[in-house]
Amino acid sequence: MSDARTAILHRVRDALSDRPMAGDIPRDYDLHRDYPDLLELAQERIADYKADVRRVSPAQVGTEITAALARRGAARVIAPPGLPTDWRTPEVTWLDDTPLGLDELDAADAVVTGCAVTIAETGTIVLDAGPTQGRRALTLVPDYHLCVIEAHQVVATVPEALARLDTTRPLTFISGPSATSDIELDRVEGVHGPRTLDVLLIES
Repeated sequence: MSDARTAILHRVRDALSDRPMAGDIPRDYDLHRDYPDLLELAQERIADYKADVRRVSPAQVGTEITAALARRGAARVIAPPGLPTDWRTPEVTWLDDTPLGLDELDAADAVVTGCAVTIAETGTIVLDAGPTQGRRALTLVPDYHLCVIEAHQVVATVPEALARLDTTRPLTFISGPSATSDIELDRVEGVHGPRTLDVLLIES
């Protein structure tokens, strides 16, 4: 720490020395809330962000991945290292992340991933670079992201999600397709990530 910085911090501490210390902050807020259908809530909230969300049975996953990729015209699709083999449908060309270079990521039509956890109340999907998700660049560069979420990965609240996550891992919070707004609040999609997000919710 520089001498100037140290001196400034000493002056700040001296100026505050006669002020009372802050007390403990009560954290008695709800950690969990019950909902009659957690997947329905997650589907509704994720769709609020202009994502296409479909609930599927475990037996339908492969068929629905094929259908989603076909609807978006995706033929060259990136696969994270741990993508389940039954998700790698034969109708497209899969690009294994070996790792792929930036140009190869940019040339791909889509990426298919799983997730770490999904927050139903906020419609937020969290990735933690696990085997079914891969490194962060995989879901930032391609223009189309198809995310497959299993029922046991859906929780109701943010505190529940944080309790499941390892905060030392690189965490990516996704609330719909990448979007931003200019000073006139005109929404522009795809500036910082994929313009299109589709989600398959696997019912248990």
